[in-house]
Amino acid sequence: MQHIIDRFISYVTIDTESDPNSQTTPSTEKQWDLANKLVEELKTIGLEDVTIDDKAYIMATLPSNVDHEVPTIGFVSHFDTSPDFSGANVKPQIVENYDGKDIILNAEKNIVLSPDYFKDLLQYKGQTIITTDGTTLLGADDKAGITEIVSAMEYLIQHPEIKHGKIRIGFTPDEEIGRGAHHFDVEKFGAQWAYTMDGSQIGELEYENFNAAGAKITFKGKSVHPGYAKGKMINSMLIANDFINELPKGETPQETKGYEGFFHVHHIKGNIEETILELIIRDHNKKKFEKRKELIEKIAKKINKKFAKQFGEDIVIAEVKDQYYNMKEKVLPVKHIVDIAEKAMRELNIKPIIKPIRGGTDGSQLSFMGLPCPNIFAGGHNFHGKYEYVPVESILKATDVIVKIAELTATPGIFDAPEKSKRRR
Repeated sequence: MQHIIDRFISYVTIDTESDPNSQTTPSTEKQWDLANKLVEELKTIGLEDVTIDDKAYIMATLPSNVDHEVPTIGFVSHFDTSPDFSGANVKPQIVENYDGKDIILNAEKNIVLSPDYFKDLLQYKGQTIITTDGTTLLGADDKAGITEIVSAMEYLIQHPEIKHGKIRIGFTPDEEIGRGAHHFDVEKFGAQWAYTMDGSQIGELEYENFNAAGAKITFKGKSVHPGYAKGKMINSMLIANDFINELPKGETPQETKGYEGFFHVHHIKGNIEETILELIIRDHNKKKFEKRKELIEKIAKKINKKFAKQFGEDIVIAEVKDQYYNMKEKVLPVKHIVDIAEKAMRELNIKPIIKPIRGGTDGSQLSFMGLPCPNIFAGGHNFHGKYEYVPVESILKATDVIVKIAELTATPGIFDAPEKSKRRR
């Protein structure tokens, strides 16, 4: 266990926060620090064809050790951390034999990780939990995934008696800002399918995610002295407020779950003459997703019509851009890749939690690039903030799942197993 803890901590203490305002890849120079470290580590443990390109995408190979034909599979994780919360000077805390009570993250600032609020903590009673010190995020998203992939490859190299086919691994920058797959060379990767190790709690297995779009909406106005503004001033901030009020009530992230979609206003900045509103649009259902985008245009047209005479041109300019789509469309035709992961979990006495992702992963984009890519738990909780934590036992279990998937994929007749297991259920 200590070996795994040391590896994980060596990753999270390197700041790899990405930057959505940067136009480079990777978006921050500091991501190279961990990328270069990983390249050397992959070579040290004995992987072959270890490469890193000019955009910091890392790939490596574990050759097959069987003499029969086996599909080449892959495992993918990202090494950047979210810009939502600081990833600098991460100081992990290790809580051994967790007693089910409050965990003091920072006594000076009275920051407490409590099971009263974060009830998932209680399922890890008696385990070893790694937390933050309350001033940064932890980075288990997705350095836990990297730890698991590296550790699983190391284990397979050290245990050649475990039979497996050719395995490719890939580590990407900038996933947290939606660009993790943008420069991923699927052809070079050369796998028939892959798994992202980027889920949350133990047992998660996901092959459905949101269809996603981002909207930038600009509102124009006219500034006039408020004492003489009657019939002349147009306050762009108030128009933006009217726009927000036209969005469906109750369809926000905090009021939805499961397959329910939402509109999320995440940034607004303005003055009388110009206000810029940024929001994201999410829905699992493609038709509902398209209708949500149409609603943005409809509201904009309604407001433009209202101000057409007074303003003389469009007062609302809506730019809507698709970001990624529901991977279910690409995974269902090869559903056996999900069934193998589910079988691996069950053989390890892990109860699979098969549910839709209320977000996206590199895998959602990779699936549409020709690499079907379901998502498997990495073990962390409360991503992107100071309450992030990960049970070490979950990292160990995820490592075991990777090893078991590799073993099952190389087992003759495995592709008949999903149908048989389905009939048993």
